[in-house]
Amino acid sequence: MEARLLVKALAFILLMVIGIPGNVFILLKFIYIKIIEKKLLPANVILMALALSNLLVVFSRVIPQALHAIGIKDLLDDTECKLLIYTFRVSRAMCICVTSFLSCHQCVLVAPINRYWTYLKEKLSKNVTVIMMLLLALNMSLYPTPLLYGRAKSNYTSQYSLNLVYCDVDYVTYVSFLLNGLLSVIREIIFVGLMTLSSSYMVAILYQHGKKVKGIRSSARSQTKSAEHRATRAVILLVVFYVLLYGMDNSMWIYTLSLSAVSPEISDTRIFLAASYSALSPIVIIATNPKLHKGNQNVWRKKMIVIQKGGIMGFINSISQPSVDLTAI
Repeated sequence: MEARLLVKALAFILLMVIGIPGNVFILLKFIYIKIIEKKLLPANVILMALALSNLLVVFSRVIPQALHAIGIKDLLDDTECKLLIYTFRVSRAMCICVTSFLSCHQCVLVAPINRYWTYLKEKLSKNVTVIMMLLLALNMSLYPTPLLYGRAKSNYTSQYSLNLVYCDVDYVTYVSFLLNGLLSVIREIIFVGLMTLSSSYMVAILYQHGKKVKGIRSSARSQTKSAEHRATRAVILLVVFYVLLYGMDNSMWIYTLSLSAVSPEISDTRIFLAASYSALSPIVIIATNPKLHKGNQNVWRKKMIVIQKGGIMGFINSISQPSVDLTAI
């Protein structure tokens, strides 16, 4: 195996090894919490949607890249290519939209209490699922090009083709190639802008909070605020991570506009950057969300006490009743 292919294989296998278990763990853990506690915080519902989008990105882009790098050829036909590319484009678009929504949601949560922010907080929390369904419908409608131009790899490629290992997306003309890129960039600028604004506002809130709490004794209210601010720092970290990868990816896209043909190496690098957030962000989510690494012990300790006191029937009855939310995000 050539050195370039070996490096490529190792890079995408690394993303696969980290991304699949990480995102599956987040999904299963929140499903478990929902079953045990009978409820899920809106922020955690958003994180579930992000983990699902991340997982689809890994399946639709990272795995094919890894398989191709280790020497498996001609794996997909035209229809499968269209479906795979479409899944990747929509899933990656959902990653940025959901991350932006998470940032805006957290921004509203930590905003000062007044009539406007309270109303907005209530509406956002009640309509999380509806908002994410609208984002999904938007992104599905914005990406017809993979269904129109996607096909299995062949000997013929135009100078405006994107090489995607098993598949090609042939835009035929420079205008269609440019418009497709601009559409993605404009969408990302809008949502990255929302991320940046909301994160900047949260940083300001955290700074003001830090000045106020100096010399003040802790109380139940301040402890609640501290939990909110820890969650806010986690969201800001996630946004910074995305923005860094976004900047590198789109810088390379702008560079490709000056080329007469896009080389496979450049395409591979862009794909690696585009998939890195989906594969690596679970590390940030798991490390910063108390629900994902603490809740089990207290929940199962309570269940074991119930079993000891009331037997199996007591345990069954405890499952059918809502549990207390043990750890707030």
